[in-house]
Order: sequence, then structure tokens, then C-alpha cells
Amino acid sequence: MIDLRDKNTPPTLEEIGAYVQNPVFTVFCSAIKTAYQCGETIEFSSCSWEPGWNVKFKKSGKTLRTLYPKEGYFRALTAVGRREKEFAEAILPECTAELRTLYRQTPEGNGQR
Repeated sequence: MIDLRDKNTPPTLEEIGAYVQNPVFTVFCSAIKTAYQCGETIEFSSCSWEPGWNVKFKKSGKTLRTLYPKEGYFRALTAVGRREKEFAEAILPECTAELRTLYRQTPEGNGQR
């Protein structure tokens, strides 16, 4: 079993998938890679929100999604920038009440949330 807090031993995507133990993880990763024609990088983060190894999908140096693995599930962080804001806000009414509240409560910084 991998230790996501051991910054000296980076896991592979397959090891993270085995740790998550949820088939949605693998499907989600494949869908992101296909849709954006990008690859993933496994990075160690010391951030206070979720320290440990995470999976970032980047294209042209820009992080598109960051996945925070947990046992049995994972969290996906999507930054909504200036270009995406109009689209995101247009589909917001179709999202769950929890997601709408989260979006509205997230402060805007550098033109993104």
C-alpha cells in the first residue's frame, strides 16, 4: 500500500488507482486525457487543504484538473478562469445545491475561482 504523505516515494498513477479502489478514478483520468489531449503529473503538495501526492492534468503549462486521492474516493479540483466563467455559470443551475453554494462562496482571485 502506498503512503500518500511520504514525499520521498512518488506513486504511479496505477498505484494511486489501486489506493482509491474506485473504478470511476481510472475512467475519469482516461476521459480527461482524451478530452484535453494531455498527460498527468504526480506531484507532492504541502498545501494546507490536502497535503500529499496528487494527480495534476496539465496542458501548455496550465493545470486543468487536480485530483486528490482518498481511500474509496477522490476529490477533483477544477479552477474556473475568466474564459470558463460564463460557461460554468450557465450550467450552474443544473448542478447540485451543494456545488452551487460552494461556487458562490469561493472567493475570486486572479480572475478565477
